[in-house]
Amino acid sequence: MADQLYLSVWYPNFRLESLPTALKSVLKQFATIARDGNPKSELGRVAAASVYPIDWTETPIYQHIYVNDERAEESPDTQAALIENAVAEATEQLHEDQAYEFEMVWMLWLPDSDGEFDVAWKLRPAKVRITGFGPNFDAGSYEQNGHIRVDFGLDTPWVLEDELIGDEANEFELKVAEKHIQQNVEKLLAFTLSVEKHCGISSRLLWTESGEPLAEKLIARLQRLN
Repeated sequence: MADQLYLSVWYPNFRLESLPTALKSVLKQFATIARDGNPKSELGRVAAASVYPIDWTETPIYQHIYVNDERAEESPDTQAALIENAVAEATEQLHEDQAYEFEMVWMLWLPDSDGEFDVAWKLRPAKVRITGFGPNFDAGSYEQNGHIRVDFGLDTPWVLEDELIGDEANEFELKVAEKHIQQNVEKLLAFTLSVEKHCGISSRLLWTESGEPLAEKLIARLQRLN
């Protein structure tokens, strides 16, 4: 069963006024991986920003959805969507009971089934939400979620449920699946290690909502494919 995948990071002696700088650093690591060597790619820009007060049941008090497609070069949002500018605008008024969420996009390999067992793979955009937590937001949930939490969405691109491959997939299809899953895993690990190396964190945790260890799921999947 698909599971929600997160990366949580904590900082030593963290203070609320440090949150914008920390967010920019994590967002920049993600942008580097998402661009994949293309410094002009729109994948390095913020797609949307939101600020939530008190807890997740509240309506956002701030939202900005940016234009990051072929129109971007002619849009005022081109500069506004740059990480430095988007974070500065969203965190202009810092409050201890607020969460600051930034949506970005990267490309992951996902199956596109044209028939029962005929599975083609395509690079598709996948949303990622990177959120910085004020210390009093959601009753201090940063202790479990991290000072900053990265929400990757469902873990399907990294572990891939059996039904999406098909029990009758042939050896070639399994090899193709293995290759693309490994490419997704490499991208996930590259981002995680980049955050660990460049963001001054004290600890990190890659975890799933169900609590099932991600490493075990990855090993099980790769053994299944091999």
